[in-house]
Amino acid sequence: MPLPADDFVSRVLEVVESIPEGRVMTYGDVAAAIGSRAARAVGTVMSHYGSDVPWWRVIRASGHPAVDHESRALEHYRAENTPVKWANGVFRVDLRAARYTP
Repeated sequence: MPLPADDFVSRVLEVVESIPEGRVMTYGDVAAAIGSRAARAVGTVMSHYGSDVPWWRVIRASGHPAVDHESRALEHYRAENTPVKWANGVFRVDLRAARYTP
């Protein structure tokens, strides 16, 4: 999908591309990194334009990956040694250990 000439979109994707392997940022963290409070808008950008960046490194504040992408995200987390926690058969990223602050 062609990238629009929207500065917000390009700044979000730049931040996501900068997240190192094994680390994550929440949608709110990404928004804050570009001087915004628009975490939901970050989610919208990721849903429309995030397929070419490491989308699995952007997670919900609870530590859970994007809805309906859990199994694909887990494959990436395992490959990158991202710290995860398991409880009752459900995982989430260990934000304390994996959160990235640019």
